[in-house]
Amino acid sequence: MRDDYHEPDVDNEATEDEIERTVIIVATHNEHKIEEISRTLLPLLGMPVELRPTSGKPPKEDGETFAENALIKARAAFAQTGLPAIADDSGICVDALDGKPGIHSARYTEAGTDEANRKALLEALRGVKDRTATFVCAFAFVTAEGERVEVGEWPGRVRAAEKGDGGFGYDPIFAPNGISGTAAELTPTEKAALSHRARAIGQIAPAINYFLNTHSA
Repeated sequence: MRDDYHEPDVDNEATEDEIERTVIIVATHNEHKIEEISRTLLPLLGMPVELRPTSGKPPKEDGETFAENALIKARAAFAQTGLPAIADDSGICVDALDGKPGIHSARYTEAGTDEANRKALLEALRGVKDRTATFVCAFAFVTAEGERVEVGEWPGRVRAAEKGDGGFGYDPIFAPNGISGTAAELTPTEKAALSHRARAIGQIAPAINYFLNTHSA
């Protein structure tokens, strides 16, 4: 993990009216991700921020890890706009499948839809007793001054059938440890506090706050 930031040692007491809103580019076209990132990250920031989705062509994600792919996306968004950029790369890693689908979770099937991917994963685990799995999210932050990436994990297991109408991706078949039900049955607020994405964002928020503190008007 590359880390070019340090924790701030001063408090920023400026009010919202005194601060020009900073724009941070979110390197994704996935509206669900933008909603989750906003819901989780904005309350952790010490000043007003506008999260603006990228409008550029997605870069080729040819990294071998979640962290590498998150950095690829954040670097591309920063290069295109010159603005601070964040990006995540996430997926589900199933023990019985040697960690697959992993970084290929979003492209697990040719169709690439959430429904097709869930159906394919359930088929791959048909008759398999060990259904332990982990949701993994790498979250990257890139500016002209450096870059940082953090990884959050959310352990659980894959159910034999879908349950719940919330969330997206593999949420309806993922049952997190310590929770009765699936990720798709959690409220948006509950998921924003518990998920792999929430954990990664919680770890990287101090670096983003440091950047905001040192670049405020």
